[in-house]
Amino acid sequence: MSNEFDAEETFVPTEEVAETALVEETAAQTLAEAETAAEIIPEPAEMDIVATKRAELMEQLGDWYVIHTYSGHERRVKANLEQRIQTQNMENFIFEAEVPMETVTELTKSGKKTVERPRIPGYVIVRTIMTEASWRVVKDTPAVLGFVGDAQNPVPLSIDEVVSLLAPMWEASALKKAAATEIITAPAITFEIGESVTVVDGPFESMEATVTEIDAAHRKLTVSILIFERETPIELNFDQVKKLS
Repeated sequence: MSNEFDAEETFVPTEEVAETALVEETAAQTLAEAETAAEIIPEPAEMDIVATKRAELMEQLGDWYVIHTYSGHERRVKANLEQRIQTQNMENFIFEAEVPMETVTELTKSGKKTVERPRIPGYVIVRTIMTEASWRVVKDTPAVLGFVGDAQNPVPLSIDEVVSLLAPMWEASALKKAAATEIITAPAITFEIGESVTVVDGPFESMEATVTEIDAAHRKLTVSILIFERETPIELNFDQVKKLS
């Protein structure tokens, strides 16, 4: 394979040039942080999932590369590239594309809202065996501006850099699965609206309460407690109350 691919000039509007410079600066900072990520000691559960995924990465074919996209088109690029991989019969050369995501809390008019957004706007990472054909399939995907670095001879990410970019997604997914498993395997406890219970944990311990709402899926109750001669609604977990004998 030739070391140089045929380059094609791409017209980029002036506003895109300014945006690209800003995003590339952010991306460079994030990738630089990957070099020191190993110094941060994670929680044991996080270590398990990250260590497992790291081992899987080291066994996989191909290398990970960063591609630059139009900002706001990251997930569309991922979907388009996955479709092109199939239509171009490149499954044995281009294996997957990921948009590194993060979960943040944003303030909206209706209050706080938890949302997922790209960690580095305008960038997607792709695992591929770099050949002229795979290079062109990726580069010619709509909304892709090109590979980061040397456009004709891109340099792959290190394993540490890939782990740093994807670890937050792995950990968030593991937490969701653990929470779902906890709900499914938790012992069945039934309550009824209007039932009297005793609070056994928290600031209202030993006080009697009346069940007013039941959220069985999340194992939570809303109970009414008499505080200063006023009925006050309080949300509690199932295990914070017990039935009156």
